[in-house]
Amino acid sequence: MLTIHGVTRSRASRIIWLCHEIGLPFQQVPVIQAYRLPDPHAPGAPLNTRSPSFLKMSPAGSIPVIEDDGLCLSESLACTLYLARKFGQPFGPADTGEDALMLQWSFYAATTIEADALTILFLNAPGKALAGAEAAAVATAAERLLRPLQVVEDHLARQGHMVSRRFTVADINMAEVLRYAQPHAPLMDHFPAIRAWLQDCQARPAFRKMWESRLAEPE
Repeated sequence: MLTIHGVTRSRASRIIWLCHEIGLPFQQVPVIQAYRLPDPHAPGAPLNTRSPSFLKMSPAGSIPVIEDDGLCLSESLACTLYLARKFGQPFGPADTGEDALMLQWSFYAATTIEADALTILFLNAPGKALAGAEAAAVATAAERLLRPLQVVEDHLARQGHMVSRRFTVADINMAEVLRYAQPHAPLMDHFPAIRAWLQDCQARPAFRKMWESRLAEPE
């Protein structure tokens, strides 16, 4: 059985969402991020990304990590793309062209959008009043996102999905990155196709199942 190492309040959410879409059973080992703990090395500290047993598996000390049929794999996008290839359509590629496009959009999300979207997520929490340097950082991140999000907006307005006009792993990878920017309503108001597509993605039963398990975890 597939094993996912990492709490759902992490990039493991992408893998878990895909597994629910596929109907793939898995076991989850709830490795928590060390930065969330007062002292990750304290006696009795929960299993975390600085625990010696986890570092043997992931020397980089980052989650998620999956184990599948003897393969130990880190990096969430590598994990989702691997599983999508292994289990194929409808969520994986039908041919090398689709495979390349799924790679393209997944990497575009990670390299061009994710960093600024994470700035918005961490600083622009619901109900939090922003001022000073934090407000400036969010405004700068939102400004930098205008151009790459317009690329996604135009593509979705034409195609409806990221690849081949159907819901695939590329939609999961992109949606989970764009979710970070959702708290910034003025930014998202520029992109009605993205907003509608995100709502559709997040209304899927597999996403809701993942999200319920995420909400059940401690913050």
